Amino acid sequence: MTRTLHLAYATFRPRPAVPGQTILSPSVTRLRVHVGDLDLYRHVNNGVYLQYMDIGRAHYIADLGGYTLLNERGWYPVVAASTVKYRRSLTLGQRFTLTTRVLGWDERVVYLEQVVARGDALVARGIVAGRFLARDGARVPAPDVVRLLAGDGVESPELPDDVAAWARAVDVAHRPG
Repeated sequence: MTRTLHLAYATFRPRPAVPGQTILSPSVTRLRVHVGDLDLYRHVNNGVYLQYMDIGRAHYIADLGGYTLLNERGWYPVVAASTVKYRRSLTLGQRFTLTTRVLGWDERVVYLEQVVARGDALVARGIVAGRFLARDGARVPAPDVVRLLAGDGVESPELPDDVAAWARAVDVAHRPG
């Protein structure tokens, strides 16, 4: 419940926009492991990493100053698919960073990488395919969201091969034709 409240706060009382932040700039969120984040084995539960990632994406949008722009249009983000690879455990009280960055986009979704680290040690890496919906339930094309948040003329970087293969495998990638 604590992380749900944290996400609500990050969404409805977003932190100030970061001057000079672009859609391709990384967004860093600093967090600390709370007792409610732990499972019976006394390390962070795998599902809590997804909640951390939700908070990181909320901060990413806030860093761009995007909440006002999205709210004016009635657009909101949802996760279409995600995958996480866990490398190390986090335990009670440990501080860590979550770095969120956009890897690219297609007609349907925006692809993000979210990295959890303690110092230089990789803890977990998540890949997220994010989609935007309008309040009436209609899908908003990813390029329209990118234009709103970044302006005209920003091209998607080429997706890393592993992310492109994953997007095809989970059927979130744009299908031409």
